[in-house]
Amino acid sequence: MIATNVQSQTGVSLVGGGNPDLSDIGKSVAFAPCLVAADGGANFCIEAGFQPVVVIGDLDSISEETRTSLPDGAVIEYTDQDLTDFEKCLKLIAAPFVIATGFAAGRLDHTLANFAVLSRRIGPPTLILGSDDVAFASPLELTLDLPIGTRFSLFPMGPMKGQSSGLRWPIDGLTIDPSGRLGTSNEVSGPVALSFDAPGTIVIIPRVYLQAAIAAISG
Repeated sequence: MIATNVQSQTGVSLVGGGNPDLSDIGKSVAFAPCLVAADGGANFCIEAGFQPVVVIGDLDSISEETRTSLPDGAVIEYTDQDLTDFEKCLKLIAAPFVIATGFAAGRLDHTLANFAVLSRRIGPPTLILGSDDVAFASPLELTLDLPIGTRFSLFPMGPMKGQSSGLRWPIDGLTIDPSGRLGTSNEVSGPVALSFDAPGTIVIIPRVYLQAAIAAISG
C-alpha cells in the first residue's frame, strides 16, 4: 500500500490534465503554495512556468520532456486502475486544504467522476476551481458569510435532508436528491448556516468567494 507522500503545512494546489486555465495555476498557488500535479497536469504546470513538487498518477499522460525536467523522487507512480488520478492524489496528500484546478473543464465523464470523488470527502478538504465557480463538499454542518444576493447552489450526490438559514429558499423539511428535487440557483439572504443528515452535498458558489470557501471548510 502506498503511504502518504505529500505533507504540507500550507494548502496544496493540485493541477489536473483537464485543460486547466494556465492563469488559474498561479492564482491557486497564491492561496495554496505547495504545487502537486496529477499525471498530465504536470505538463500544464511547466507550461505555466511552475514546477510541481511531486507528480502522482499512472503516468500515461505526462510527457517525457516534462518528466525528465523533474528532480529525482518527484514522480509517484500509482497504477490502481480502479481509482481516478484525482482520488489517487487526494489519498496521498496531507494538508489543511486542496485547491484543484483542471478537474472540471475537460471530458464530461471525467468531470462527473471528479465530483463523485469530491462528494466522498477523500483526503483534505478540497475545492474544485472552475471557470466561473468553486465547488466543495459540504461538511454535515457549514457556516458561510457571503454578500446578500450571491448565487448559492446545492447539488446532492445522494438523497438527504437538511436545514438552512440565510438562504432565500430554505431547505428545511425537504429531501434533496439527484434524481428529484435539487438545490441549485438559490440565493444568499443572510449569514448561511447549513446542516445535513448525511454527507455528499456539493456546494457551488461564484469563484470570487474562493477565500471565504477555504475558510469555511478548513477552519
